[in-house]
Amino acid sequence: MTQATGAHTDHEASHGFEPERRARALVEALPYIRRFRGAVVVVKYGGHAMTDAALAASFARDIVLVRSVGLHPVVVHGGAPQIAEHLRKLGKQSEFRDGLRVTDAETLEVARMVLVGKVGRDIVSAINASGGAALGLSGEDGRLVTAVRRDPALGFVGDVAAVNPGVIERLVTREIVPVVSSIGADTGGQAYNINADTMAAALAGALGAAKVVYLTDVPGLLADPADVSSLVSRATVTEVEAMVTSGAVSGGMIPKARACVDAVLQGAGSAHMLDGRIPHAVLLELFTDAGIGTMITRNHEEAGDGSGAASKETREDET
Repeated sequence: MTQATGAHTDHEASHGFEPERRARALVEALPYIRRFRGAVVVVKYGGHAMTDAALAASFARDIVLVRSVGLHPVVVHGGAPQIAEHLRKLGKQSEFRDGLRVTDAETLEVARMVLVGKVGRDIVSAINASGGAALGLSGEDGRLVTAVRRDPALGFVGDVAAVNPGVIERLVTREIVPVVSSIGADTGGQAYNINADTMAAALAGALGAAKVVYLTDVPGLLADPADVSSLVSRATVTEVEAMVTSGAVSGGMIPKARACVDAVLQGAGSAHMLDGRIPHAVLLELFTDAGIGTMITRNHEEAGDGSGAASKETREDET
């Protein structure tokens, strides 16, 4: 018996198996599972988390776990790197204005093919292979997203004019994970390429999502862009807008920050910006006290006192 116990202990040590730590993690998750059971959580999937094979497999398993414990995840994705790669193979140069890809008719067809026919299918297959039940669609399907042209100079780049949430609601009530490609169509049937951050915000608002989670390649919003230790763990929409105005949030982070603000103003309970390069980032933010990214809420009553040092447990209890 002593020898067996010693061997078991050695096995635990050599494999980093820590029963108490793992048990605490499960207990810590319980109140969040109970609180958000039945709630919709929109996850905007992109960045390195999408292009790294190990992270992509981990993400699929995490989405299945979220669905299995009673939440209703809705995945929204873009695919800018994949679109750019396909255009390069066609010998077509991408042009950007204000961070948006100029989308002529040929580029639009490539975007539809890549997003709906390749990227979306890969995500659906990964979730299904992990034991879930996912279904891929775009904003064109079932008139899910009605789009309007943003700027004629950008070609077929659109904004969200309206959302038909019933399409998604019918899927989630059947325990299916919707995987939505960021393509929409106007009332005449013309397709438009829509920024995936914008699409996620619109869907989260229309669905009354408890949370919308943005996976990025940064830790979250930083008070000092040059200092990763200056992570702002929580902020109100007013504070985020002030960070954009002051320049603390700049470049490619501006549309992501504004998407978070828009999601909350349109009806989502809170918006979360996470580093998708961290394995299980979605689980860590949803089901642990500390969380790992930035949480954005409408006002101080929901966010607490604004201190970045407070735990996620404190900020959730005050929403």
